[in-house]
Amino acid sequence: MIGTFFQGFLFGLGAAVPLGPVNILIMNTALKNYKAAVTIGLGALSADVTYLLLVIFGLATFLNHPFILDLLGYFGAGFLIFIAYLLLKHRNDELKPHTKDVSKKNLAKAYIGGYFITLLNPYTIAFWISVASFATAKDQYQSMLILGMIIAILCWVILMPYFVHKTRHKISVNISSKIALVASVILFGFGLSLFVKTLIG
Repeated sequence: MIGTFFQGFLFGLGAAVPLGPVNILIMNTALKNYKAAVTIGLGALSADVTYLLLVIFGLATFLNHPFILDLLGYFGAGFLIFIAYLLLKHRNDELKPHTKDVSKKNLAKAYIGGYFITLLNPYTIAFWISVASFATAKDQYQSMLILGMIIAILCWVILMPYFVHKTRHKISVNISSKIALVASVILFGFGLSLFVKTLIG
């Protein structure tokens, strides 16, 4: 049972740790506000749980249809490019290390951003479908496998932005602006790449 939990934990890290669009966005946001960065991560976690539930109830194969994947690919590409534009637009915003309060509206936007960047990524579907075959073989301890995955992702989205946020005092506004610029270019690259791959099939 513990072994299954640990396997789930490793699967969760496999989903959370790779440097992708969500992690880029979390890191950039953590420089300005920890709570907003964690909220993005919780949105991404919610999208992972959404697909995990679809896998458990046997609905993931429906999503693995070329038309659905293409649709998600185009929407995902557009959403990533939009997020890249927002980062670029606000790249010169001042770092506010003493500001702890974030409006509920901004937190809602952060959550929605994290959720849809992950939900609209066809690679997220591919990951959870690949996990599904392993999970179904663990019928006896399936709940422990799922618990391990969720805890791993939760730990990452809490701890990673924490360490980024705690080192923000070493970063000037000018450097923060350049980081945001690079982040926006990377996200635009992810979006463009996803669009091209979806287009050419």
